[in-house]
Amino acid sequence: MTENKSTFAELIEKDRASQENLEWRGTFLEYLEKVKADPSVPKLAHARIYDAIIDEGVSDIADSEDPRVRRVFGEDSIKIYPFFSTEFFGIEPTLAQVARYFHSASMHGEESRQVLYLMGPVGAGKSSLVERLQRGLEQGQPVYAIDSCPMAEEPLHLIPKHLREEFEKMLGAHIEGELCPVCRHRLKEEYNGRYEDVPITTVAFSRHDRRGVGVVPPVDPNNQDTSVLIGSVDISKLDAYSEGDPRALELNGAFNVGNRGMTEFIEVFKNEPEYLHTMITATQEKFIPAPGRHGTVYVDTCIVAHSNEAEWHRFKGDPTNEAFLDRIVVVKVAYNLRLSEEIKIYQKLLNKSDFREHIAPHTLELAAMFALLSRFEPSNKCDLMTKLRLYDCEEVVEKGKTVKLNVRELREEARREGMFGISPRFIMKAIDDALAESPEGINPINVREALINMVKAADMADDTRKQYLEFLQDTLHKVYLEILEKEITKAFVYSFEEQAEALFQNYLDHTEAYVNKARVKDRNTGEELQPDEGFLKSVEEQIAIVGASALGFRQEVMSYLWAKSRRGEKVSYHVYEPLKEAIEKKLMASVREMSRVITKARTRDEEQVKKYTDLVKALLERGYNEYSAEVVLKYAANNLWKD
Repeated sequence: MTENKSTFAELIEKDRASQENLEWRGTFLEYLEKVKADPSVPKLAHARIYDAIIDEGVSDIADSEDPRVRRVFGEDSIKIYPFFSTEFFGIEPTLAQVARYFHSASMHGEESRQVLYLMGPVGAGKSSLVERLQRGLEQGQPVYAIDSCPMAEEPLHLIPKHLREEFEKMLGAHIEGELCPVCRHRLKEEYNGRYEDVPITTVAFSRHDRRGVGVVPPVDPNNQDTSVLIGSVDISKLDAYSEGDPRALELNGAFNVGNRGMTEFIEVFKNEPEYLHTMITATQEKFIPAPGRHGTVYVDTCIVAHSNEAEWHRFKGDPTNEAFLDRIVVVKVAYNLRLSEEIKIYQKLLNKSDFREHIAPHTLELAAMFALLSRFEPSNKCDLMTKLRLYDCEEVVEKGKTVKLNVRELREEARREGMFGISPRFIMKAIDDALAESPEGINPINVREALINMVKAADMADDTRKQYLEFLQDTLHKVYLEILEKEITKAFVYSFEEQAEALFQNYLDHTEAYVNKARVKDRNTGEELQPDEGFLKSVEEQIAIVGASALGFRQEVMSYLWAKSRRGEKVSYHVYEPLKEAIEKKLMASVREMSRVITKARTRDEEQVKKYTDLVKALLERGYNEYSAEVVLKYAANNLWKD
């Protein structure tokens, strides 16, 4: 106990010391020396956010060593930012666009005077993306600000206009902005115009304390008061001060609060356009009207807005909003379209929950497949399951050949993919429901049932419901049976990988001899034999290679593997997808009858009991628990090997 107390105390003291080290207080003259030593200190809001993004590093997706990733993105140069990578999956181009916006804005380009607008379907991550940017600000270094300024404004605003050019040369820094009415009054009345004596202090960003992060929720159209944006005059102070006295001002609107950082507009187009006019001057001119009779107030804030696609189209369709539309940078935040990345989303959300029940293999995978199928547009080039696998960098085999389809072309013909469909929230509700109902754990079977029930109960168009149920009850039922048969085979066959590799090497030996019209040397006896064409056919027929096409397939195999070997790459049964599939199906076929008998038998003899026990044990080693192993084996017996 003493040790824990000591550890807690040390942690608290260490954190307090680090916070104290970040605190600073001095005069404006002392602050000028800091700026002279580091001209980046008075950076503007967009630059501050961009630095938070790149401080954690940046790489190019083209440099990835994963050939699967290169197949998806081709020659595209897309930047990857670790700042986002632990929380966002499968939307690399979107994140790169966001970072590009801040990079351009940080260079004082036109985008520094434009609103960043995130548009996409519900649950795609718009709010989470804004929240991540806000946390980047909060976790960054505090800013230097005029002490007691309600807007925590940049101290360089104290420098008179006529001296700024000379100060810029001396400091090597750009000076932009004007004092707020409150600080102008204080400079004159409290410091007699001696701005060098004005106290400067550090201020940390905090959304919850309303420092540097302003938030504007949708406002009732019948009660849209601009004081939410620009502050107000404190009526209680009018007894002591006149309405024109800055001391009566309450500069606590969202733009005032978001000065030096960010102002977020939640579901922005739920507000009336007239209410948003202040946004135009805030972003384009960097000024907002002051409350009452106080002219204007300079603001340095990054305005980030978000809403769904329907509201965007409604707003865009009104010609009277043209001025506003010209000041927006639109970034589409679509749903992820890659299976492996969708699974990561669910794992992240589950890790945040208190659910610790067992999740059987392929459970999240099947749920993710349903979500992705709902987000795809049909194509004449392939079915939706093929598209799903291609988008996830898989090689798809049809009739003994790898499907040669360009992923970029598939995406270009379906521009709205990811802008509709099932959200991760919908999937997580089904998973949560299944977990709550099953203390033994969940598996693909009960999660699929939970999804079917949710779709039936959901408020959606009849044709959409019919399509979703077809995905769940037909498409994914068949897909899961294929997965399950392979899973049971791998559990059933002792040293599956070794047997598959031995089958692969045997196939290569006989194929090489067949193609070269030579004899095969037996690896054990050294005896030279004729190539076993019957064996070759038994492998090839697993992927519908029969008759005249067999010779061409064998030649392709030898050519592909020879090229791999010449480049010094390891050759194994995994490397050529058509042959890999044929070998796995060959092994599956060899144990199918035995599996069927053992899993279906109501009464088992001693040998069958042992094999069944070994099968369950192998499934446990592959990530199942006893409950899920029993469930999937019963499901296989009832659905996979029907008499």
